[in-house]
Amino acid sequence: MTRLQIVTRKTSEWLYANNSFVKEWRAKRFQKFLSLVKPPTNARIIDLGGTAYMWQLIDHNFEVTIVNLPSSVTECEMPDGTLRERLEGYNFVEGDATNLSGLFADKSFDIVFSNSVIEHVGDEKKQAAFAAEVRRLADAYWVQTPSNFFPLEAHTGVLFYWQLPQWVRDRLIRSWEPKLPVWTDMIKELRVLKKTHMKKLFPDAKIYIERKLLLEKSYSFYKPCQSK
Repeated sequence: MTRLQIVTRKTSEWLYANNSFVKEWRAKRFQKFLSLVKPPTNARIIDLGGTAYMWQLIDHNFEVTIVNLPSSVTECEMPDGTLRERLEGYNFVEGDATNLSGLFADKSFDIVFSNSVIEHVGDEKKQAAFAAEVRRLADAYWVQTPSNFFPLEAHTGVLFYWQLPQWVRDRLIRSWEPKLPVWTDMIKELRVLKKTHMKKLFPDAKIYIERKLLLEKSYSFYKPCQSK
C-alpha cells in the first residue's frame, strides 16, 4: 500500500500542474463559485488555506488574500516556481484560519473562500472555530469539503476509506507511516465532515453538491453576496 500512496501523491502533483481533467474539474468548480456567490468587481476575497495557482484557473480582477500556516507557505508558490511575492494582486499571510482575530477585523472582506480545508483543521472544536471565523470575516462565503460517500477517497487514494472499520484504517496508517511520516500525520488529523455537521456549522448557508458519474463528490456551503 505504501507504493500506492507514493504513486497517488506524485500523480496528484502532476495532474494539478498540467492540463488535465482534474484541472478542468477545479475550473468548473470555480465557475460554480462565481455563478452562485456572485462576487462583485474588485471583490476583496480571503482564501483560507489556498494557493495562488488555484486562482490562476479563472480570469478575475479580485483582490485575493491567501492565508496559510507558516509550515505551509511553500504551497502558495506556482508550479513553475514563481515567487509568491511577485504575484501581482495577491497578498500572502501566515496565520491559523481557526483564529485570525489578531490579523483581521470583523467583515474585513467581501467573501471568504475555502477549498478542501475545513476537514484538515482538527477536531470538532477546531472545525467550529474555523466556521466561526468564516462567518466573522465576511458576509458572503464559499466553503467546499469532500463528500465521505465518494468511492475514491481523495487524500489516501483508498476506495471507500471512510466506510472501512476503524481498525482497518489504523492498520493502513501504520503501514504508511515509515515511508511517508509527514503525509501520514496529515491523514491522522483528517476529519471529513458529514452534511449534517456542516449544516450545523453554517446554518444560514445554501448547498451546492458536486457530482461526478452521478456520485456525490463534494459539497459547498455558500452564502451569496448581497446586491448593493
